[in-house]
Amino acid sequence: MAADKHTDDNPQLSIVIPTYKERDNIVPLVTSLHKVLDGYNYEIVIVDDNSQDGTFDLVNTLSQNYPVKIFVRKDKRGLSSAVVDGFSFSSGKVIAVMDGDLQHPPEIIPDLLREIDRGVDLTIASRYVEGGSCENWVMVRSINSKGAIFLAHLLLPKTRRVRDPMSGFFMVRRDVVTNADLNPIGYKILLEILMVGHFDTVTEVPFTFRCRSKGESKLNSRQQIEYLKHLYRLMRRTGELMRFLKYCIVGASGVIVDEGIFWALTGLTSILALAAGAISAEAAIISNFTFNNYFTFSNRRLPGIKPFLARLLKFNMVSLIGIGVKLTVFWLLTTIFGAYDLLFNLCGIAVATAWNYTMNMWWTWK
Repeated sequence: MAADKHTDDNPQLSIVIPTYKERDNIVPLVTSLHKVLDGYNYEIVIVDDNSQDGTFDLVNTLSQNYPVKIFVRKDKRGLSSAVVDGFSFSSGKVIAVMDGDLQHPPEIIPDLLREIDRGVDLTIASRYVEGGSCENWVMVRSINSKGAIFLAHLLLPKTRRVRDPMSGFFMVRRDVVTNADLNPIGYKILLEILMVGHFDTVTEVPFTFRCRSKGESKLNSRQQIEYLKHLYRLMRRTGELMRFLKYCIVGASGVIVDEGIFWALTGLTSILALAAGAISAEAAIISNFTFNNYFTFSNRRLPGIKPFLARLLKFNMVSLIGIGVKLTVFWLLTTIFGAYDLLFNLCGIAVATAWNYTMNMWWTWK
């Protein structure tokens, strides 16, 4: 179902706006966009998830005076999938995506357009670059937002190119999303584009994320769970999950190396057990580094002996700190909860593994 009167057949810019029960925000948003984009050849594409609040009739009326059209989805739900459908419904060579709740200021769109005009493929309205901010956010929401960004940067390294991969306000050339394997869940469509979109250059433009004045926020615990599912799916699709599994397999092989050399040194020589333990531990570290360099992080491996030795030194430092992390976790848990040695030793190993993988991703093989 669509209402599309007075939209240009060949607009240069399409603004895709996913909505659900945002009727009260439609008129101020459309009129603000029209004021900001006076002189531009543009269209507004509203993709509504069958709100049943009069949104369709309202947009149908607005389309008599503004270049706006609406598509109502009756069998689908979700912000990200609505945006993907909006890409198909739109016609512009450049596509902007923004929310329908007035939290994304239309005044930023000309700034995004300037980035596109100078040749950038993807430009993001960012809360976390210099000049960006969030209006009157409580601490819990700020922690939630920054925690989500931390997870994305940790688990999906390609997202580290930008400070705000969680933004819902951005602009792309159509080529970036054409034929891209976009299959998102939840509400973070930009995360999907950063991982599988076809782009070379990306920039961020600062903006202030406004407070909602009308309607209700769609952010809830279900959306947060879907975000975690989305991260997991992207890890699988892009090979990052397999990389982590490879890292764990290499770590297991290091245990065999450590134990085997320790047994050989203590059983076949007269060397002190403490010295044997130090030698076997370093042998395991060297073994783990070598396998990780040629197996886990093969696509990041640098040729030459100097890069090899420099990264080996970094890997050693991370591993030694990891041993301290493991022992600290073990000591804290046994001190607080008592003698559950095997369980708490396993907890220490899990935390140390997370530490080692994170630091080696960010530092050793950055």
